[in-house]
Amino acid sequence: MSTARLAIARIGNRGDGVADTPEGPVFVPLTLAGEVVETEREKDRGRLVAVIEPSAERVDPVCRHFGVCGGCALQHWASGPYEAWKRGLVVEALARVGLAPEVAALVPAHGEGRRRAVFHARGTGGSAPKGRDLLSVGFAGRRSHAIVAIDACPVLAPGLDGALKAAWAVAQVLAPLAKPLDIQVTASETGLDMDVRGSGPLRPDRVAALAEVAGAHRLARLTRHGELVLQREPPLVTMGRARVALPPGSFLQATAAGEARLAALVGEAVRDAGRIADLFSGVGTFALRLAERARVAAYESAAPAVESLLKATRGVSGLKPVTAEVRDLFRRPLLPLELKAFDAVVFDPPRQGAEAQARQLAAARVPLVVGVSCDPVSFARDAHILCEGGYRLESVTPVDQFLYSAHVEMVGVFRR
Repeated sequence: MSTARLAIARIGNRGDGVADTPEGPVFVPLTLAGEVVETEREKDRGRLVAVIEPSAERVDPVCRHFGVCGGCALQHWASGPYEAWKRGLVVEALARVGLAPEVAALVPAHGEGRRRAVFHARGTGGSAPKGRDLLSVGFAGRRSHAIVAIDACPVLAPGLDGALKAAWAVAQVLAPLAKPLDIQVTASETGLDMDVRGSGPLRPDRVAALAEVAGAHRLARLTRHGELVLQREPPLVTMGRARVALPPGSFLQATAAGEARLAALVGEAVRDAGRIADLFSGVGTFALRLAERARVAAYESAAPAVESLLKATRGVSGLKPVTAEVRDLFRRPLLPLELKAFDAVVFDPPRQGAEAQARQLAAARVPLVVGVSCDPVSFARDAHILCEGGYRLESVTPVDQFLYSAHVEMVGVFRR
């Protein structure tokens, strides 16, 4: 590893500063365009040693763990240029496939903060005074498997207060740890929902001890690899007029404000549709709200999510009929004949996008398609497929619910 002085030219797609050198680009985290920095360089990566000439856009980070913890990448950047850069990620991804739709200004949607987090726990190889194994519980370090033992996180919602203490207590029950634990915690309206992964099979006495921890920390539910350990009451979230009981470890939009904003954008786009298909529907983020005005058919590969969605519709007044089907849309996308029944289609796939389904949509005659995505590159690929098939991408709205990160959501409206 050599020491080098570098001039940062721009911010890359992952939030690292990029210096152009004769040997190629060098990526330096925690830097900004226009800065001159001292780095320890190894191939195309640089570790920041000192900022020699700081950018006028540099600001003080809001968290004392920033730079060590791997959770945030851009706390050191002023909000104006940060928001312009994030919008630019969407514009540039679309431009690479030849698309230039209207792209709105970035919509901030952090709200109260992230309502789900994954803590990691690892043994440190020593022993504490009372014979207990030393543990480290927190977030993964920056480009490292080391655990940063945090005491607080400013990007988490108030609903996750107490989550870190509960994660510590769970890790202590499971120590000594043969391998790191992943402890996923979601803030629901009825309390914390925790799922523990990586523990391996447990003796009955440890399961009982975990149940005691869940009770002491008043968790709504504690599961291990999705298997129930203890439930005081179902973890519930409100979606439109319905309340959804979350399946263990289920996907939920990162912030309540982000979910509400995405749902509002989707709802406005399909406001005149009478029958809507909601593809990759999850537990009903869009379907349950859209059903207030239209008949909805939801499709999702995870059976527990479909079950929760359908259960949430029962006994709720003011909803039009909702159907839901377990279907792997990567392997069995809806075909043009099936899509013929709908006035509009909404699709919100995982990060890898919906290439197979986009090809079937491109061959169908659905008047309106609304795409929701968390990845500009896969969204651009799917958008290109739709546009090649006869759609026009009217508008794209980027939404920022992952504050200080390189992640950006977007809603695109396609009309045939």
